Amino acid sequence: MQDKVEERSLVNVLNRLRKDGYKYDFKVSGEGKLCNMDNKDEFGPDQVRIVDFYRFEGESDPDDMSILYAVETSSGLKGTISNSYGPYADTGVDSFLKQVEDLGKNLDKRDK
Repeated sequence: MQDKVEERSLVNVLNRLRKDGYKYDFKVSGEGKLCNMDNKDEFGPDQVRIVDFYRFEGESDPDDMSILYAVETSSGLKGTISNSYGPYADTGVDSFLKQVEDLGKNLDKRDK
């Protein structure tokens, strides 16, 4: 089992995720699609699954909070996307990930 203190560092979590195959960095485009920053593949919310997420709080300022998402695309690409909380949050990233989350909840309801 990994040390809980070690897990609280964004760099350490990113390193662990990279070892687990989450090697791509993603962003949300102006068109509201998830983009692979390496080769510019684009994915809609229905083509993305949130595998896990990690929240971080700044050491000196509690307002300095961020969240890191581990995601997987329908084509099998695994990577990460991050965002801030509060006034510094990217509303495009928030909106996209909310759609992904809502689609996942709807799929869960249909399976039952």
